[in-house]
Amino acid sequence: MADILVVTVNDVANARISHVFGPVYGTSIRSRTIVGNLLGGIRAIFGGSQGGYIAMVNQTRDEAIEALKAHAASLGANAVIGMRFDSGEFDAGQGQAMNEVTAYGTAVTLHPVN
Repeated sequence: MADILVVTVNDVANARISHVFGPVYGTSIRSRTIVGNLLGGIRAIFGGSQGGYIAMVNQTRDEAIEALKAHAASLGANAVIGMRFDSGEFDAGQGQAMNEVTAYGTAVTLHPVN
């Protein structure tokens, strides 16, 4: 896939926007295994960092960004400006929590300014 610049700002230094494609997004949904949830629940009783959940959320976020880039590339954009995250959690039943992350922004074409 082409390299897509993703930034949280609306203006990129030394570049100008030549075309705005519009909103783009990428969503990822992940869950921990039943064993991971059980161990996380036990660990929560004693407090402390939840490394397994942190890893899951980070991986979900990274997948959402990759999906965002793919959506922008499919439109012909070379950048996404104003990128933000939205996240949530929902119960998939039988105690299985799902983590959802959506990355969204505006797909544009940027050109360098001399």
